[in-house]
Amino acid sequence: MAWRLKKKKDMPSGLWSKCSSCGSMIYTKELAANLSVCPNCGFHHTVDGRRRIEITADPGTFIEHFTDLRPSDRLGFVDKVPYAEKIEKAQKKTGNADALLAGTAAIGGVPVVMAVLDFSFMGGSMGEIVGEKIARATELAGQRKLPLVIFSASGGARMHEGAISLMQMAKTCSALSLFREEGGFSISVMTNPTTGGVTASFASVCDILIGEPGALIGFAGPRVIQNTIRQELPEGFQRAEFLLEKGQIDKIIARDVMREELAKILRYAGSYID
Repeated sequence: MAWRLKKKKDMPSGLWSKCSSCGSMIYTKELAANLSVCPNCGFHHTVDGRRRIEITADPGTFIEHFTDLRPSDRLGFVDKVPYAEKIEKAQKKTGNADALLAGTAAIGGVPVVMAVLDFSFMGGSMGEIVGEKIARATELAGQRKLPLVIFSASGGARMHEGAISLMQMAKTCSALSLFREEGGFSISVMTNPTTGGVTASFASVCDILIGEPGALIGFAGPRVIQNTIRQELPEGFQRAEFLLEKGQIDKIIARDVMREELAKILRYAGSYID
């Protein structure tokens, strides 16, 4: 008897996702419905900026500001691919002008100014436009007497802009310092990952510092530190839980209750400030 070999059907791409923490395979639609949190180990995967706004701000309340600000290649930086091409590619991929979305919104009925880093845009790196938008969002919050909520997900300062990107650390910290002196209230939510110059500037100088469960939060990465000091690092080093234990952040909030918990903090702070 002759056997006929059938061609194996190809599995549609994107049907399954692999958890970067526990390695389990998850039906992509199930992961999305669970707010990109692994149903097996609870790891909070990175979400893009638009999705972060969708699941945090009250529906239909976000109004984007500063859309006219766009990055430029001041240094003519060329790596394997010219920086200008990288910007264009990231813009087409995300639909965003740069790595930060900023505007007004409501969270649990509380009006706020909201700034959200998008890791899908060049790793959420901080360049001139990100720094400028953080500064302008802070100023807008001051002008309108609104609290400021910042979500970070970043690999740090954008090397393609050299010293210009590093200058944004001072700019954002100065804006937040003035905002606080004038009675403003700010919350920083650090998600996985929040590293480099972002951690060393605006993400760490707000009034309340919050981490998502399991988020990597630090300046240099753990492998860099371990190779430099040539010592074994403590278990869970630079994760949100480790930082909470050491007093470097104030609270850990799971994604599915983020909106409600932020609203509680905002209402409490509002009544206290008033």
